[in-house]
Amino acid sequence: MTTGTPPLKFTTHASLRRRLLLATLTGTPVHISSIRPNSLKPGLTPSEFSLLRLLDTITNGSHITISVTGTTLLFVPGLISGTNNSQLSHTLPENCARGATYYLELLALLAPFSKTPLNIALTGGVITAATEDDYSVDTFRTAVLPLYANFDITRNIEVRIVSRSSGPVGAGEVHFVHAHQVRLPRTLHLQTPGRVKRIRGVAYVSGVSAGNNARMIEAARGVLNRFLADVYVYSDVKSAQTVPVDYGKEGAVEKARGGVRASGRTRKIGVGFGMALVAETGTGVLYSADAFAGPAEPAEDVGRRAAYALLEEIRIAGAVGRTGVMTMLTMMMMGVEGDVGRVVVGREAVGEEFVGVVRDLKSFFGSEIAVRDGEGGNLVVTIVGKGVGNVGRKVA
Repeated sequence: MTTGTPPLKFTTHASLRRRLLLATLTGTPVHISSIRPNSLKPGLTPSEFSLLRLLDTITNGSHITISVTGTTLLFVPGLISGTNNSQLSHTLPENCARGATYYLELLALLAPFSKTPLNIALTGGVITAATEDDYSVDTFRTAVLPLYANFDITRNIEVRIVSRSSGPVGAGEVHFVHAHQVRLPRTLHLQTPGRVKRIRGVAYVSGVSAGNNARMIEAARGVLNRFLADVYVYSDVKSAQTVPVDYGKEGAVEKARGGVRASGRTRKIGVGFGMALVAETGTGVLYSADAFAGPAEPAEDVGRRAAYALLEEIRIAGAVGRTGVMTMLTMMMMGVEGDVGRVVVGREAVGEEFVGVVRDLKSFFGSEIAVRDGEGGNLVVTIVGKGVGNVGRKVA
């Protein structure tokens, strides 16, 4: 980045994570104002503060300036340095409202372009299950990470769930390792969705009866086996996490630092169950769906809800599921300069998330993204690579 480069200016907290990601990839400073100015708790949330700390840790030379009220942010990114072949432990706030994939998705996009491998352990207020705003770590592992094979990024990549935990307050642990750095990703041409040939999934429980898994799996198979015989859902049973009784409550961490945190009194959190499903076509396209149990919701309803959500995803998506839109478009834009990549997107899958990604890519890369009608009512998205790539990787 050239010294004195004027920052791109944005307002509101919407798409804050995506803009910080693109700023880091392109080396472009960003200025974001009017972050929840009218909220009862204005400014950045604990989840967003934690994200900024994580970015500062895995980069070298980043500068972050936050106003006193937290409603204005200036982020000047540095070089993506990685963790230098050692494991970094990043502790999320106890009251973190976002799922672990809020951080993992960003790390996975930065890792191929880092100077050294990434090896990060997310601890503290980690929610591994699906939430209202984020999909589960199981979906990230089975449906998002495999997308990088389209760009020839496949080696030494692993996500391991050490401790499961559900929301709204989590206490899990997830390890993420990514040691396949590239200079530039391969140009993508993915225009044939193909037919679904198999469905896989994970039914998980933490702190409740394992019988919920069997009931979810039976209900989901009752829906999916009418369309496909090759359906297998793995059952994962974990214990709930035991934490101090005031864990996750406002001011609890500050009290603990003063030595006055509740001692000897504990409670279990992260209790719940859910299901993550992924369908794979003959051309390697992946569609995914998540469902997590609501208050007093029967396991059978969760299984059926996950199955119907997957069928809906298959119906509306093209050659990329909605969970993979940001990953695919960003990697295509980072590709070889001048090379034209194409991917088919379902017309009904084009929503607020897709439009936001396209607008932000144009702002940071200065390049238009072409969209035209394709076969079967789908849309063909065409992107010309900008050749940004990995500035920290030596060219052999």
